Amino acid sequence: MPESAAPLLEVRELTHSYGEQRVCDALSFTLLSGEIACLLGPSGCGKTTLLRCIAGFEPASGGEILLDGRVVSRPGFRVPPEQRRIGMVFQDFALFPHRSVAGNVGFGLSGLSRSQRGLRVRELLEAVGLPDCAARYPHELSGGQQQRVALARALAPGPRLLLLDEPFSNLDVDLRERLALEVRTLLKTQGTTAVLVTHDQHEAFAFADSIGVMHHGRIAQWDTAYNLYHRPRDRFVADFVGEGTFVPGRVTRGGRVELELGILQGEITYADATQPQTGGPGLVDVLLRPDDVVHDDTSPVKAQVLSKAFRGAEILYALRLPSGTQVLSLVPSHHNHLPGEAIGVRLAADHIIVFPRQLDESASGDA
Repeated sequence: MPESAAPLLEVRELTHSYGEQRVCDALSFTLLSGEIACLLGPSGCGKTTLLRCIAGFEPASGGEILLDGRVVSRPGFRVPPEQRRIGMVFQDFALFPHRSVAGNVGFGLSGLSRSQRGLRVRELLEAVGLPDCAARYPHELSGGQQQRVALARALAPGPRLLLLDEPFSNLDVDLRERLALEVRTLLKTQGTTAVLVTHDQHEAFAFADSIGVMHHGRIAQWDTAYNLYHRPRDRFVADFVGEGTFVPGRVTRGGRVELELGILQGEITYADATQPQTGGPGLVDVLLRPDDVVHDDTSPVKAQVLSKAFRGAEILYALRLPSGTQVLSLVPSHHNHLPGEAIGVRLAADHIIVFPRQLDESASGDA
């Protein structure tokens, strides 16, 4: 492996338990220098505990963690957090209220001379877009500005790895994605390797090069945002990332999948292959995303509008097919229909993802 692509962080079969409760279960992933990753999952899945293990705040019950090829955690051995050169940005910002912005950013720079410290603080405040806020105090700043100060403080000592624990969750929804993009740009400019923990997929998509979806202490899939959405490996990932429904279908010869909505033809991806097939031969559940179901007044297939969610340029419709199967459809908002109306729909799916038919589950349940 060339030096430029050397792993900065390696997590190998990491296990962590609180008493009898296993929170992290044989987790493994690798992060290259300069890469930005995200641990995405619901509350209680183990993502924050994993972050704390990487930081050195929690021990490893099994497996190991390496930084720059050096073991920093394994059972019975743990390099202290302050010796790992890891920066942390927390959900509550954790700024010192009695210190100015400059005092907060320069807090970890005691080893530098006053002039060097002042120069570093000015450089970072410029980088985070707060060059005129050095003399202000945290209570005089907005939430987004406070988060920028917390980021500048974490970056000030030049950490080799930056960990961000739900850093945008206290901000307004509209600000989260924008700030995530701004922070990503800054980290890429600085060449900083980072790991974000979040439950918000929009933050993850805006922020990360690669995303690990966590479920019950394991990484269900480590992939790009595109593949998580279009090529989920199991039902949990399909359900957690994006919106969609599982629709019953039958795989026939020639790479065709027959659905109530029509016929899909092309390369078929079989997900959840380890799960038992409880339906008959060829019976599958097909994942349909809202953009796979297109409004078409000329289509012979009609669906009844159950509900609608206006999203500005688009409307997300929940539709019921004649069989009772429900699907979602994302439609340009000038097609404005009321609940109860029947509209024409057709398939327009580029990715055919099928799952083993599970007869003990609702085949038309939301994904």
